[in-house]
Amino acid sequence: MTASFTYAPLPARVLFGAGRAAELPAEVAALGARRAMLLSTPDQREMAARIAAPLDGVLVAGFSGAAMHTPLEVTERALEAVREAACDVLVAVGGGSTTGLAKALALRTDLPQVVIPTTYAGSEVTSILGQTEGGMKSTLRSPKVLPEVVIYDPELTLSLSPALSATSGLNAIAHAVEALYAHDANPVVSLMAEEGIRALGATLPAILGNPRDEEARAGALYGAWLCGTCLGAVGMALHHKLCHVLGGTFDLSHAETHAVVLPHVAAYNAPAAPEAMGRAARALGTEDAGVGFAVLAARLGTPRTLRDLGMPEEGIATAVRLTLESTYPNPRTPDAASLTALLRRAWAGEPPAAD
Repeated sequence: MTASFTYAPLPARVLFGAGRAAELPAEVAALGARRAMLLSTPDQREMAARIAAPLDGVLVAGFSGAAMHTPLEVTERALEAVREAACDVLVAVGGGSTTGLAKALALRTDLPQVVIPTTYAGSEVTSILGQTEGGMKSTLRSPKVLPEVVIYDPELTLSLSPALSATSGLNAIAHAVEALYAHDANPVVSLMAEEGIRALGATLPAILGNPRDEEARAGALYGAWLCGTCLGAVGMALHHKLCHVLGGTFDLSHAETHAVVLPHVAAYNAPAAPEAMGRAARALGTEDAGVGFAVLAARLGTPRTLRDLGMPEEGIATAVRLTLESTYPNPRTPDAASLTALLRRAWAGEPPAAD
């Protein structure tokens, strides 16, 4: 008999398929909006402009300063631009940085969002917002930050570099892994989590071999959507707590940090969550999830050490202290000694282990 559970799906409209970015004007019109603000990072400014060009006179302003970890000072500059242009809808084109900025603006203005992801971040289908102020990253959940419309167009990911595809994909997988052992896990989300891991585990190596493989790109984006949905549906645990501390404190690349940490936290939690890690291993087609994620990362050529990302060795103690300062659900109760050992392995690139 299935145990009792609670499942509260988040209300969002999702369009998936090649060429569907062309439906942006119709989606904006359906929201009753007439003055759109286009958001992007500096690097994706031109791509965003091309995608938003069909909006014609509806597009009245743009802000291309989105930055990693959603710094408060960037949000404040963008907010000023939104108010000056009297915008009534936010259109975000890009990865997690751009989506994060749109969500931060929506929190402050209650404006509707149309998000067109170009990476596998997954935050576009969550009501979670991570923000950084004074070197400290914090997260919150609010229905105000959940985008109203998400358009997944695999064609827009064809130019995503193999390296970024790999790290972004491993970041997405981490959402699903933690959903499997979440304190509020449920059978519906667990099905999505296992399928998301399977889809990305199968398609990321194919993308590495041929970045313009349209079938692989569609499969990866599908997997990322499932993993992101898991992130939004249940609580996250040690992996995400560590990555938020590492990213916010040492300004480490978000996706690359997730890629490095994933095998280590999977191995750390495995003794306390054998069924969850068994499902993750099954999705990868391997016997051990931690080892399987390490093998996948090696196959994809992603960074393997926190040292390579720029984290100083003396920062390990700081990361441990900050991680333990707040309590959060995790299958295995973390302590200073075991977290120090985990981070030392991740810093030096040693094999993942439970202890």
